[in-house]
Amino acid sequence: MKTITRRIAAMALLTGALLAAPAQAQEAAFPNRGVRFLNPFAPGGTSDLIGRILADQLSQQIGQRVVVDTKTGGGGVIATQELVRSAPDGYTILLASMGIMTITPQMQTVPYDVATDIVPVASIASVYNILVTGPQSPIRTWQDLARLGRDRSRTTTCATVGAGSSQQLSCILFSALTGAQITQVPYRGGAPAILDITSGRVDVMFGNMPEFLGQIRDGGLRAVAYGAAAASPLMPELPVISTDGLPGFVIPSWFAVVLPGRTPDAITDRWNTELNRALAAPDVQRRFAENGLQRLGGTRQDFQRQIEADRVRWGAIIREHNIRPD
Repeated sequence: MKTITRRIAAMALLTGALLAAPAQAQEAAFPNRGVRFLNPFAPGGTSDLIGRILADQLSQQIGQRVVVDTKTGGGGVIATQELVRSAPDGYTILLASMGIMTITPQMQTVPYDVATDIVPVASIASVYNILVTGPQSPIRTWQDLARLGRDRSRTTTCATVGAGSSQQLSCILFSALTGAQITQVPYRGGAPAILDITSGRVDVMFGNMPEFLGQIRDGGLRAVAYGAAAASPLMPELPVISTDGLPGFVIPSWFAVVLPGRTPDAITDRWNTELNRALAAPDVQRRFAENGLQRLGGTRQDFQRQIEADRVRWGAIIREHNIRPD
């Protein structure tokens, strides 16, 4: 009887090993085909820029083509749904924004659980908001915007790019801190919003600096103020809102790469290694610096701590100011 029991146990162990072997072999061979890199926002925006810089570098590193696949809508919800429905094999990755990971789930119901359906891999870049307006606009300072927003005889408009985005939070928080009444005009991405600001159809936008640099340099947009704790190296003369009379108005935003839930640790760790290697590449460093992007990187644990800290920070702001998706 003991002999039979031992044989059964041995057969079970052998069966388990045989079943695990194909999965282990697949992980060891990763990657052996192209990778889909989901971009949640419209072409021409910051996420599109970061995604294409990374895709170029990663394609060289891993010897497989990394293709940016844009899936807009819902402030990033559509692309995130696409990710969580994908096979957890490392061949579909998402460039997630701070809003997707820490803000949107606290403002509205989303069809996934960011804590279990998404695996954090690595932080990529940080960027601060900048307030811009059209070249013919009467708004020259952030104080002008606050004054016009308190003038009930006119409608003051602010372009945003979806519920839970840092752009939307900037607009809402500015209104709450100054008493201005500013109407949001939602867009699928920064590029189409810029067209309407340039033409004067929308008054202002708080958005990611990289999206505005070209238009600012060409005169299509006018930079008004910077939403960081200190001046920008690219525009040191630009007033900083938090030190120019509105303390606490510091709006950082970050982008990071995430994978579907249940992705094996071996594949997640491989992606973390490749992404940190990409961020260290001279061409990536140069392109990030030229576009006002601060490189991040670090371990998976570093990224998880950042997510948790920002969930607490933004959750408190959302509750304090009773912020709603619209």
